[in-house]
Amino acid sequence: MHLDLDGSGTLQAQLTRALKQAVLGRGLAAGTRLPATRELAAGLGLSRNTVVAAYEQLAAEGYIEGHAGSGNYVAALPQPAAAPARASTRPSAPRLTTCARVATAQRANRPPGRRRANLRYNLEYGLPLVTPALTSLWRRALSRAAEDTDPDYPPAEGLPLLRSAIAGYLGRRRGLTVDAEDVIVTAGVQQAIDLVARALVAPGDGAAIEDPHYQGTRQVLMAAGARIHYVPVDGDGLEVGRLPDSRVGLVCVTPSHQFPRGVVLSLRRRLELLAWAGRADAWIVEDDYDGEFRHDGRPIAALKSLDRDDRVIYVGSFSKVLFPALRLGYLVVPPALREPLRATKWLADRGCPAIEQHALATLVHSGRFERLLRRSGRILAERRQALLDGLARHAAGLVEIEGTSAGMHVAAWLPAHRATGVPAVIAAAEAVGVGVHPVSPYFSRPSRRAGLLLGYAGLAARDLAEAARRLGGVLRQTATK
Repeated sequence: MHLDLDGSGTLQAQLTRALKQAVLGRGLAAGTRLPATRELAAGLGLSRNTVVAAYEQLAAEGYIEGHAGSGNYVAALPQPAAAPARASTRPSAPRLTTCARVATAQRANRPPGRRRANLRYNLEYGLPLVTPALTSLWRRALSRAAEDTDPDYPPAEGLPLLRSAIAGYLGRRRGLTVDAEDVIVTAGVQQAIDLVARALVAPGDGAAIEDPHYQGTRQVLMAAGARIHYVPVDGDGLEVGRLPDSRVGLVCVTPSHQFPRGVVLSLRRRLELLAWAGRADAWIVEDDYDGEFRHDGRPIAALKSLDRDDRVIYVGSFSKVLFPALRLGYLVVPPALREPLRATKWLADRGCPAIEQHALATLVHSGRFERLLRRSGRILAERRQALLDGLARHAAGLVEIEGTSAGMHVAAWLPAHRATGVPAVIAAAEAVGVGVHPVSPYFSRPSRRAGLLLGYAGLAARDLAEAARRLGGVLRQTATK
């Protein structure tokens, strides 16, 4: 028997592959008696044990059959379906669900990655604030958690220790009275919103989002087959009066720091929104993604703190306040949704990693997490100010800044530029080592205003000052008005 070994992996693996190919390629017909192990070993220059092991593997997978006293034979396998000459036997294009089609299209059209050019001064939104104190604290917490965590599957809704820690934290920091039983731990904000959509949005259902908006929310609703209503945002946040009183069962908002504009939903609008939800018999998803970091005074109380009718589903994130790699967030759900959303979470993934949950719970319960937050808030405030001072000095009259009171980013509108000229601004900025991101992708239709989304968490204050200087030069060179 002539067999060609391909030289990849162990001799046993090579022999097994060669025999499989001979069987599948009909070089060895069904019923063909294979050489004895000693004979094949001698012919190929292999050890008998290698041949024995290959035969045993082939028998286990059904390629050959051993007959006592007479040897090993090629098994009878189904013949492939006859096909026209030269016709491909590969599967046709798959019939994808709405979810898969939306996900594929959105992923293909996502903005360039933050590592696209190894830029020295990257102002793109989403870069984390990572400090040596955070790194050291997390390393120690993980080490202890690895020893103390139960190795069994965690509850799908999250470890009780972490859910109670989140409930206490929200009471102290966000003005919420939360029962730990209403907390569901998720793999970040994105999964939290996805779970809500799975549980509450059927194909054809109406859902409303802010315009501009967080793209992840829109994508989730599109994947669920929702009919999306885009509601404008002004200086006081969502224009509640533009919400329809029917045909919408869910509205998603970022009231404490609207994304991406950064404005705060006024108290009047908050009360109007809650009243609208009552009239429309609708749910409100409050995405409080970075409301913790408020630079001008104390954090604004969450919308849910005003909720008397259990209409608000509160979404929070540790990925933003610590680092994105953590991938832990949470839902605070009304009692009526507790079991449906717990079950939806269980079906999705059977629960988030337990060791990370345990480590985070320990940090929150100990008080070290909140001390870290206060320190991070001071650093962010310093960095924000360095960026604003730099833009005021080097881009006066060329930028109008919005959303400075909280978070990790600002919206920079460009009154001296046309919206169509923003790609040229981005390219010119990259040429001098500055990475910026346009605001336009966050609108439902092309924006008439030229604008940039500037993140400041990932750069030190001195680097932000230099980035502002370089960006100011770019804006002067590219101005059209």
